[in-house]
Amino acid sequence: MAIQLKQCTAEQVFDALKNEFSFINAKGSIRFNLNDFEIIVKQNSVVGNILEDWLADWLDAQGIANEHNLGQVAPDFWLNPTDKTKDLLELKCFYRGPGFDIANFLSYVNEIIDKPYRLHSKYLLILYDMNPQTGVVSIENAWLKNVWEIACSSSNRPIKVQEKKKVIYNIRPATWYSEKTQYPTFKCLEHFLAAIEQTLYDYNQTRTTIAENWAKKLCTAYKQHYGVELNLPRWYDIKEQYILPKES
Repeated sequence: MAIQLKQCTAEQVFDALKNEFSFINAKGSIRFNLNDFEIIVKQNSVVGNILEDWLADWLDAQGIANEHNLGQVAPDFWLNPTDKTKDLLELKCFYRGPGFDIANFLSYVNEIIDKPYRLHSKYLLILYDMNPQTGVVSIENAWLKNVWEIACSSSNRPIKVQEKKKVIYNIRPATWYSEKTQYPTFKCLEHFLAAIEQTLYDYNQTRTTIAENWAKKLCTAYKQHYGVELNLPRWYDIKEQYILPKES
């Protein structure tokens, strides 16, 4: 007889982690055993992958419906395996500061036209620490956010990106938990998309190839999927909200 799995949203999973499992402030270690010789791993570069595997097994142990995506493309988890357009969960783990990539810029701007539901992926964000002497891993904090709640503008582009020699690679995160930042996170999905659209116009590689019809295509795809009209403002009408004056 098949076990009936619980259907949970990302919010319900996050609530269970925080309030039932006491995930924040939890401590643990990573052990590796080879021919009965065991060590405690003390390199923090592996912690994110280990936490992803841990979460997959924890979800299974809780009887929560999920499919763990072992590929390289997003999301990391489908919490509704029978409808992979809903309840997408992405896991981002970081040490000290958010140095991860939200997504590859060009891949993302194209994919959200084909898959507008990716705009509503939830991001489980885990800040951890690791003692370099003992290898003890501590969960310092965790958040569940929408993509626009972890993205921001920057001095170089309307949306913060990783850029080298004028080539844009990845969308980079804000420090969303800091009150001392010149670039606050976006207030809504439409403002996040307006920043992307203006970046497409500003960027040499996309100005004449993608930018002109990108917003129209995205809004059409979004309405077809959700039945809702997106109303993207012009970036220059809202940019003052996202580039704050520097403190004197």
